[in-house]
Amino acid sequence: MSDRVYTVLLYSDDPQVRERMRLAVGPRPAADLSVEFVEASDYAACVRLVDDYEIDLMLLDGEATPGGGIGIARQIKDDRDDAPPTCVVIARAADRWLAAYAQVDATLLHPLDPVTTGQTVADLLRSHAPA
Repeated sequence: MSDRVYTVLLYSDDPQVRERMRLAVGPRPAADLSVEFVEASDYAACVRLVDDYEIDLMLLDGEATPGGGIGIARQIKDDRDDAPPTCVVIARAADRWLAAYAQVDATLLHPLDPVTTGQTVADLLRSHAPA
């Protein structure tokens, strides 16, 4: 088991949505992975956290306003060569095409299923972990 603790950025303008994301991921999304959370409630805070911390995964609310997670994902992917992997939580499966255009690594649907969320987060952390 790894001693490393991965940092997951939770973004939503709604604190209840951030709490639901945190609960769906949990502190151990898989037996071999531990995570800690940092939170942002607006675009500026999200970018500041990505700039100031080693973020291992961004979990973004695609329904947030005024800056949605898809737009933030696209902006960070465009601005940074070392952008962390990104998962956007969307309300409509039909929005997956837009998430793909934004170069999002994975999507999840509201309401979050803890099993699917944990598996998705674990897969993204494992596949993007430094060698």
